[in-house]
Amino acid sequence: MSLYLGIDTSNYTTSVAVCGDEEINLRKIIDVKEGQRGIRQSDGVFLHIKELPRLFESLSIDMHDIKAVGVSARPRNQAGSYMPVFTAGESFARVIAKTLGVPLFKTSHQDGHIMAGITSCKAYELLNEDFTCVHLSGGTTEILSCRYKNGSFNPQIIGGTKDISAGQLLDRLGVALGMKFPCGKELDRLSLTAKASLNLKISHDKGFINFSGMETKLLNMVKEEDAEVLAKSALLLIGNSINAALSFLKPEKVLFVGGVCSNTILRDIFGAQDYKAYFASCELSSDNALGTAHIAKKLFEEVM
Repeated sequence: MSLYLGIDTSNYTTSVAVCGDEEINLRKIIDVKEGQRGIRQSDGVFLHIKELPRLFESLSIDMHDIKAVGVSARPRNQAGSYMPVFTAGESFARVIAKTLGVPLFKTSHQDGHIMAGITSCKAYELLNEDFTCVHLSGGTTEILSCRYKNGSFNPQIIGGTKDISAGQLLDRLGVALGMKFPCGKELDRLSLTAKASLNLKISHDKGFINFSGMETKLLNMVKEEDAEVLAKSALLLIGNSINAALSFLKPEKVLFVGGVCSNTILRDIFGAQDYKAYFASCELSSDNALGTAHIAKKLFEEVM
């Protein structure tokens, strides 16, 4: 049996996964105290170090079957991209690879998201051609030009937000409405009960948009409007704004990844456009190590 181990330690999720002859994806979401909108990086590093051995021990596999280890060592595949939380996963991965005597492949958190999207929707043709990726998450709203080579999709930013991310907009609104962080799933559920929405619009500049002004407007309406109306309005705003940016860029194929892309309203909006839309599965839209494991598998097959 051949297995490939993936490890990812993002801001709010500790992840361990294997792919190959068997596929396992284990995740532990870091708890954020009620009323707060995040945690400090130092606390994140500590909690990842605490959770990684527990997740690893839960893997019911023969360690001798692992042929390579992959790890998200940085947020993006760009010079200077760094966040302390990823050092926890990298350190753990280095020890495992050394102990097993197998190669260690370092990748980025964003590349892992993209690979998880491709493998979960079986869009393997994207591994051999140029495509556009929309990455929407708690800290990222980027439109990317991608082309796979040597274990990376070499994503280049061609659009997205210039200020706060779509995930930040949703989480800040959700916390203001009394929800527990992260708020995406609860806002998704709530939005589907709304019978009306507000007509909110923002302009785009050659593929780029700004959400902070509309965040202020939404937060000022928390005591005036029903929560479900605000939830639906915020999601429609995000979906329509991203589509306006995409309309300028005119892509043919678009892969949607990141936790925010698991939202029902957004999937309906993006799936009804002229471009061909690909979606990561809802499970693998959120932070995970399975995409990282698949990158390790592909690199092992390419270079070993």
